[in-house]
Amino acid sequence: MSSKIAKGSFVILLGSFIFRIGGYIYRSLMAILLGPAGYGILGLTLPAQNVLILLAAGGLPPAIAKYVSHYSARDDEFMVRQVIKTSTKIMVVLSIVASIMIFFLAKPIAIGFLHKPEAVLPLQLISLITPFSVIVGALRGVFQGMYEMTNILITRATEQIFTIAGAVVLVLLGWYVAGAVVGTAIGFIVSTVVGVYIFKRITLKRISKLRKHGSLKPHQNTSITWREEISIAKRLLIFSIPVVIAGFAELALYDIGTYVIGHFMASEYVGYYNAASPIARLPLVISMSIATAALPAASEAFSLNDKHLLRTYILQSYRYVTLLVLPLSVGTIVFAAPIIGLLFPNPAFLNGTGALQILSAGMLCFTVYVVSASICQGLGKPNLPMTALVLGTIIDLVLSFIMVPVYGINGAALATTIAAVFIMVTVLGKTLKMTDAQLPKGDFTKIIIASIIMGIIFIPFPKTRLFLFLGIILAPFIYVSALTLFGGLKKEDVHVMYKFGEKMGPLRGVVRKFAGLFERFAT
Repeated sequence: MSSKIAKGSFVILLGSFIFRIGGYIYRSLMAILLGPAGYGILGLTLPAQNVLILLAAGGLPPAIAKYVSHYSARDDEFMVRQVIKTSTKIMVVLSIVASIMIFFLAKPIAIGFLHKPEAVLPLQLISLITPFSVIVGALRGVFQGMYEMTNILITRATEQIFTIAGAVVLVLLGWYVAGAVVGTAIGFIVSTVVGVYIFKRITLKRISKLRKHGSLKPHQNTSITWREEISIAKRLLIFSIPVVIAGFAELALYDIGTYVIGHFMASEYVGYYNAASPIARLPLVISMSIATAALPAASEAFSLNDKHLLRTYILQSYRYVTLLVLPLSVGTIVFAAPIIGLLFPNPAFLNGTGALQILSAGMLCFTVYVVSASICQGLGKPNLPMTALVLGTIIDLVLSFIMVPVYGINGAALATTIAAVFIMVTVLGKTLKMTDAQLPKGDFTKIIIASIIMGIIFIPFPKTRLFLFLGIILAPFIYVSALTLFGGLKKEDVHVMYKFGEKMGPLRGVVRKFAGLFERFAT
């Protein structure tokens, strides 16, 4: 597969998987060092942190990616630079407002709603993260728009490495949950330094080359007027407002269950749920990787008015997210208990097994939504995913308050899953209709059957860590064999396997042999 969807998403996928594993290492270490109750408090802090970062960014990184991609496709260096300057100014103002707001709201949230005074300081410390998260967010938007996916990975990897190191050291020094939060701030600070360095050394040079190919407009040789900048800011905000609303709704969908559990139940149960929830969201690594590449690709195809190319990008995105996510979700459902036991050694966290199995089904649906939403944003139609996500979040909120008092943390997981199904069906149908694309039902049916066969084979396996590792080893062979048997493996899939093997270093030969084993059976 030679499209930008494949090239961009492959790099993001490989790095994001490693990034997510690092995230689990962070959570696992914090769970061990803080215990279920302390980890529960951290679990109540992280959603507020994510909301603050989103509020400070104002939904502008996707807008930056869209318009940078749009103007770079037209070789308009001046507008690429101006989009970056204007969006950064907006984000600085928003970051100041967001920091002040979370600092003063920390006490009412921690004491008034959650009834947990120990959460006040961690919530207030979140305000340290905002200025640096804003700069990093803007840079990643530029990198995405310029198809520099590797640079996104470098900044995210730097952020995570220093977050884990800083948090562990500070918690061991006795800072408790506050240390985990300050560790995140350290990660963003270092990531900001690295991102600025990359931007100056690499990205700016590529932007400067656009002038050699594009035609300069009269105003490009002079500084922009304030009226022109307001016009650019207006376009960015019109695009970003639905994105930020959708972003808030998405975070709410993830975390409504956490806060409702925190309202009705003890901190330990929040900890159990927060052991299950991030594991269930592992498939989102794949969908977000593909979505990261799909947004600028769809934007470019739309700008060029190439409907055939646009439909090709869309169908590739859906096929590959299903091809990779469905078996991963099935495997997570079957091996839920040993997965939790591996990442969270304290046996008490096994209370989250049922929630993980339910959430895995919900996140499978949500991965499809993520790709659909990114395509809509690339087409300049962010209102569609925003509306569906807001409605889904309302459904999640209502059902959580009904189900959590009756079914506990499993009730929160079930409410989220029902909402995710609604969101997926709504946005997928509208996106296909809007782009006049049709999913090849035969291909998707074969993927579903192959995934079910793999899951059935694993059901009799003892649910231990040993058999979990055995399942991880056997899963690719069983899944690809079943897919090949039903004619669902394509030549381009094998080509991707070969390309993947080239990136695997010492394992290159193993992956190439694996791909060669199935190459002659591909259609």
